Amino acid sequence: MKLYKSFFKRTIDILASGGALLVLSIPLAAVTAWLHFANKGAGAFFLQERPGKNGKIFKVVKFKTMTDERDADGKLLPDEVRLTKVGSFVRSTSIDELPQLWNVFKGDMSLIGPRPLLPRYIPYYTKEELHRHDVRPGITGWAQCHGRNDVIWDEKLAMDVWYVNNISFKTDMDIIFTTIRAVLKRESVEVAGVEALDVYRKRNGFNPNIK
Repeated sequence: MKLYKSFFKRTIDILASGGALLVLSIPLAAVTAWLHFANKGAGAFFLQERPGKNGKIFKVVKFKTMTDERDADGKLLPDEVRLTKVGSFVRSTSIDELPQLWNVFKGDMSLIGPRPLLPRYIPYYTKEELHRHDVRPGITGWAQCHGRNDVIWDEKLAMDVWYVNNISFKTDMDIIFTTIRAVLKRESVEVAGVEALDVYRKRNGFNPNIK
């Protein structure tokens, strides 16, 4: 397991992501052009800072599925208004996640690992939960494949730490096949997606200064 974690996992990431980017280069270019026009000049890609391995900040890249339309006061319109029909399709088929293959190839991410969350959440992790940053974050992970949208943050983060402590080739293959099945069925593989972690922890009396 140690050899897989320290060497073979990264080797597989490079070969798989590089191969996928080559094979999918034409479809990805087509989706990029499609979104460029659908998003009314807002661009085809969405970049956002996320903490990676050892908490190092990197920019995760995804396909952008919404316009940047604003109201008379200059505020962005609600998400449901800005989400285009093309963007909705790209989201429902998980195509929006494919640009993260570049993050994997570069070494920011892994194919499998805890999902990269927002930097502002870091003070709201317990000491044990901070171990989710001991490995590269993933495009998909154990928590995403073993929970539904009603899974609470405590359970999700516990699953992330469990994965970090139990990385193996078999576990990663199980996650990959579970994710493929979910994508083909267009099932959600996200959890704890409604309430932000910092809001959830504050509501439950968590003090970020005491861990």
